[in-house]
Amino acid sequence: MQSHDLKQIIKNADHAINQENFDDLMNFYSEDAILVVKPGMLAKGKAEIRRAFEAIANYFNHSLIVNQEKMEIIETGDTALVIAKAILSANQKKDSEFSMERTATYVFKKEVDGTWRCVIDNSYGAELLQ
Repeated sequence: MQSHDLKQIIKNADHAINQENFDDLMNFYSEDAILVVKPGMLAKGKAEIRRAFEAIANYFNHSLIVNQEKMEIIETGDTALVIAKAILSANQKKDSEFSMERTATYVFKKEVDGTWRCVIDNSYGAELLQ
């Protein structure tokens, strides 16, 4: 598959998470975006999403590292579905080290100015069904 703008956008978002640069991270999301914090818990809108990422950073003792190993992008019109192999790790978590691989799903909408914004951020992917 050819390179897609969304690959770099997601890489930039991961970098913002890893650096805890939540101001830059909020530019990644639409105003009405939804983040799956964990199964059964959603953050809706940028203010809730920011608070969720701050809590996640605290939970992992400020050592969370997020990377996407592979991505498939399915695009039609102004909408794109991204399926990614997400690797999460934290070496300073208070109760133990943490490492996990997930098949994440993200939905993006392209705004009138051509900017892609994440509208649904679901790092759990189909695991939500379990």
